[in-house]
Amino acid sequence: MEALELKNVKLYWLRGGVTHLDGGAMFGVVPKPLWSKRYPCNENNQIELRTDPILIQFDGKNILVESGLGNGKLSDKQKRNFGALEESFVEQDLAKHGLSPKDIDYILMTHLHFDHACGLTKPEEGKFSSVFPNARIIASQVEWEEMRNPNIRSRNTYWKENWESIQDQVDVFAGEWTLGPIKMVHTGGHSDGHSILVIEDEDETVIHMADIMPTHAHANVLWVLAYDDYPMDSISAKEKWMEYGLKRNAWFTFYHDAFYRAVKWAESGNIAEKVEKKQS
Repeated sequence: MEALELKNVKLYWLRGGVTHLDGGAMFGVVPKPLWSKRYPCNENNQIELRTDPILIQFDGKNILVESGLGNGKLSDKQKRNFGALEESFVEQDLAKHGLSPKDIDYILMTHLHFDHACGLTKPEEGKFSSVFPNARIIASQVEWEEMRNPNIRSRNTYWKENWESIQDQVDVFAGEWTLGPIKMVHTGGHSDGHSILVIEDEDETVIHMADIMPTHAHANVLWVLAYDDYPMDSISAKEKWMEYGLKRNAWFTFYHDAFYRAVKWAESGNIAEKVEKKQS
């Protein structure tokens, strides 16, 4: 289990599942000869994308960033379409830390697309119930509104089974939300309600840009997803937070990257430090 330990904050990556999505969609207008040098694809032009929540611990609190794919939520057709070859081992990985889902205090949802939110609920006796019954689930007000009232495009990723049974646990924010050294910032871009995380632990900084920079190969501010609802907002947010992070020698962390959990970039654009995902 990979970890990033700061002075007062510890981050651990849990196994939340894996998908394989079209590389062209994940890199938008960037030509394949360019993006495929940085992130490999299979014979079907699909790239491997983890869906691995981050367990954050500080000051006795247990916090998850995202929730993974969950278990028993995807149909056989959906598994085929999304290349979902593995479901969640979050509960087993929590047990390695001496924790159960009941011990999670907060779940920070950068957005509520199915590949981030499926792990919030589980099928049980013909309905869905909360996986983390004692957690407060944090999301932007804009994202929560669209989750419950999706439009003709977004209804394919905002699913009722992922929100209906946990709505009493949800706390929403406008602009920013903070808890100790952690700040959530509403950026828009990938979705209208998309947010990022910034952790400031004394002189150490971590930036989690979620799906406006889903992998290390998306570091170029112009390399945004065809899935983005507002790509210019993604570009603007990436410009702002890349500059902020590089000035502070920040770690950039990932939920989807199949190769790196976290990286620091040098001024040259090369990776200066890294936490690699252990390959099975």
